[in-house]
Amino acid sequence: MPSNLNLGVSQNGGSSVNVNAGMELEDSDLSRVLDRPRHLNIERQRSCQQGEVSIGISPRRGDIFDYVFSPGRRSGFNTPRVENGFDTHPVVAEAWEALRRSLVYFRGQPVGTIAALDNSEENLNYDQVFVRDFVPSALAFLMNGEPEIVKNFILKTLRLQSWEKKIDRFQLGEGVMPASFKVLHDPVRNYETLIADFGESAIGRVAPVDSGFWWVILLRAYTKSTGDTSLAERPECQKGIRLILSLCLSEGFDTFPTLLCADGCCMIDRRMGVYGYPIEIQALFFMALRCAMILLKQDMEGKEFVERIVKRLHALSYHMRSYFWLDLKQLNDIYRYKTEEYSHTAVNKFNVIPDSLPDWVFDFMPTRGGYFVGNVSPARMDFRWFCLGNCIAILSSLATPEQSTAIMDLIESRWEELVGEMPLKVCYPAIDNHEWRITTGCDPKNTRWSYHNGGSWPVLLWLLTAACIKTGRPQIARRAIELAETRLLGDNWPEYYDGKSGHYIGKQARKFQTWSIAGYLVAKMMLEDPSHLGMVSIEEDKQMKPLIKRSNSWTF
Repeated sequence: MPSNLNLGVSQNGGSSVNVNAGMELEDSDLSRVLDRPRHLNIERQRSCQQGEVSIGISPRRGDIFDYVFSPGRRSGFNTPRVENGFDTHPVVAEAWEALRRSLVYFRGQPVGTIAALDNSEENLNYDQVFVRDFVPSALAFLMNGEPEIVKNFILKTLRLQSWEKKIDRFQLGEGVMPASFKVLHDPVRNYETLIADFGESAIGRVAPVDSGFWWVILLRAYTKSTGDTSLAERPECQKGIRLILSLCLSEGFDTFPTLLCADGCCMIDRRMGVYGYPIEIQALFFMALRCAMILLKQDMEGKEFVERIVKRLHALSYHMRSYFWLDLKQLNDIYRYKTEEYSHTAVNKFNVIPDSLPDWVFDFMPTRGGYFVGNVSPARMDFRWFCLGNCIAILSSLATPEQSTAIMDLIESRWEELVGEMPLKVCYPAIDNHEWRITTGCDPKNTRWSYHNGGSWPVLLWLLTAACIKTGRPQIARRAIELAETRLLGDNWPEYYDGKSGHYIGKQARKFQTWSIAGYLVAKMMLEDPSHLGMVSIEEDKQMKPLIKRSNSWTF
């Protein structure tokens, strides 16, 4: 690895800022880097009068088609683009080759990447293009100057959103985005069709709450990377954003600004006790709202939604920063909570019983550091650490600068627990014995220190790296990437690792898992050129003034 991190070298030119491996980025350096546009010689086109894209979606499920994907097909671009000055580590070249083999084509155009190319295992739904899985692949292609793949994906999934969605005669909300889709080929008619899964085929039959959020975040990343606003300004994209917002901003019986959802509706897509208000969904919700504010046109419909977004963001940020945040001081306060408090002056608003504090959290919490807990709801506080939610909280500026620093302090202080021999724990700690039986329903895949139950997921490298760069701690990301490089290629890019330190390849892990490959590439490219961070990071809005007043019952 190079000893210096070059912040200014890119195909677009510009000034350079060198940062030693052990130094932290200055705020002025980081803001200069993030503000630089990343145009890829793509002409800005604001016209919305572009041709309709026909994708031939057919609701027929009884026909027999052959699944089509693209092993070995090339997009015509070099791997990787040498003019980027990108580090030619041998793992990088192999990763690009593997990523390109995963490309899925529809009517001659690449529209996504298959979840995994492991032919030694039963396919299940690993032979499909997942919305959440494609995000790191999309970022890799954007960083490599190949935005058309991402554009195709955005438009195809947008059309799938408009498809009628029924599960056992019950119709889902109009704005729901699919969890995944696949390309089917009819050899008789020589005709290709897209078939989507909105949860009706998923294990557990749970609709993906996160897909719509990832779609909005990716549309903003595309716009930020290319400088091309015409895609987001298309009427169909504007409508797609509004439909997603209509779903998650609807008013009901809930007294909290957080989003109520079922277990298994996000990356942790099996029963793991994340029902209610999981941190991953709340952080993605916050991020998607901020991206939508940027993308929505200032017409009558757009302004109405922006007003609703602003109100929700104020309430959501207050709620999350106040009630989901845990550090040593807050832990001590909870330890001394009184219960059965009634009235507006209650301190223990969710009636959390102090005896429910797990023993491990007292040893896990460092003197300096903190994190957003996994869940908060009546009489319940899930104290587990969830990586994705905390990283997105940093990138979206849901976390205050002080909280972002505390999260990074926690990762450094608890490196062996959260990183170990293979980055990065999806959650910590693992649950076992009776608690495992109750929480997972005796799920044999989520045994302790495996899969979602304390397993290590290489895809999380890109999120960690982005959070590290934003907080001025690139040395943490560099250390994690170097650790991953010692094994990922030799182990054939597993989906996840097992064991308390991530020492073993997951017992049911697919090999050549695409988002493990793409997550590594994105982390590597972002560390080489931190200006890429602007695609997935939004700075704190210091102009936003509170629209709500604290009642007597609201205390920090």
